[in-house]
Amino acid sequence: MKSRVNLRVAILLLFSMMAWAQAARTTNASNTVTAPVWHFAVSGDSRNCGDVVMPTIAAGAIRDQAQFYWHLGDLRAIYDFDQDFKQLATSQGKSLRILDYENVAWDDFIQNQVVPFGSVPFFLGIGNHEVISPKTRGEFVAQFADWLNAPVVQQQRLKDDPADHRVKTYYHWVRDGVDFINLDNASHDQFDDDQMKWFEAVASRDRADSSIRTIVVGMHAALPESISYGHSMNEWAQGVESGRTVYQELLKLKNDAHKNVYVLASHSHFFMDGTFNTEYWRSHGGVLPGWIVGTAGATRVPLPPNTGDAKAVAQYVYGYLLATVSSDGTIGFEFRQLHEDAVPQDVVQRYSSAFVHDCFEGNRR
Repeated sequence: MKSRVNLRVAILLLFSMMAWAQAARTTNASNTVTAPVWHFAVSGDSRNCGDVVMPTIAAGAIRDQAQFYWHLGDLRAIYDFDQDFKQLATSQGKSLRILDYENVAWDDFIQNQVVPFGSVPFFLGIGNHEVISPKTRGEFVAQFADWLNAPVVQQQRLKDDPADHRVKTYYHWVRDGVDFINLDNASHDQFDDDQMKWFEAVASRDRADSSIRTIVVGMHAALPESISYGHSMNEWAQGVESGRTVYQELLKLKNDAHKNVYVLASHSHFFMDGTFNTEYWRSHGGVLPGWIVGTAGATRVPLPPNTGDAKAVAQYVYGYLLATVSSDGTIGFEFRQLHEDAVPQDVVQRYSSAFVHDCFEGNRR
């Protein structure tokens, strides 16, 4: 059985790599050709009930003709059993040991959350739960090298620096004049000096490149001084300093280089549009368009206080952002909320309708 499952993953990964390769070819051609309207999907935090919610996101993203899906981190809980993992083991009469869970948690993520996307390219970020002991950043790179070093990512890394053969948790790729930058702030030593040097080099190239009209930056925890202040890079000193620097660099790209700039995060388990509309940023350079979308299955939490300045918020929900990229480089973002009746029937049968209902009605604190 395991060999058949692994074969299925290998076949789907092959199809994904073919799609990634096509995306790379499209990227090269699109530097001189006006791109049509197209879509991508993004969300994060798929622990707890993610094996139920992520296949539902996949079905929606495929229906919306998303050209790729971008996961912003927190794949599995790691510190304890995810509810979906526990439910399946219990229903199959299997005993549970935390060591066994930790050994297969990321395999479970691939089988139950990545595979449903089929040939849709899957870009992967790292969250704080990926570095909870016994997991490490190095193990994350080893486990997910096929995604972190996807053809379009590898091609861009070597284009930036032909000598850079290291697979990293931060990377970027370009499509149709849009530079997508995936940052790593999963632990309190980030953004470290190496990542900051890399980011500043990417920003410098984008500033000078007239073919780059738009920058989309995604990460796990929101940059500092957002409405979600208490659950963001404000939680650690290095995060405050380096996060403010990244924000200011993005402001320069928007105001001085006249690029479209959008900032995405998850970490907080709710939806928010307008997360940087705070007094701090209004008085320190300006407000960047920002979203929090930690709504892919993790335990849902209430909104923070003082959300009145946000454009839109929603608590105790699952869903994803559907982005629409227009030919002028502007991007519109729409939150696609998911409901229980959208869960694929094979998922309902596998986990039981009672458990699916509990994920949608419970799984909150």
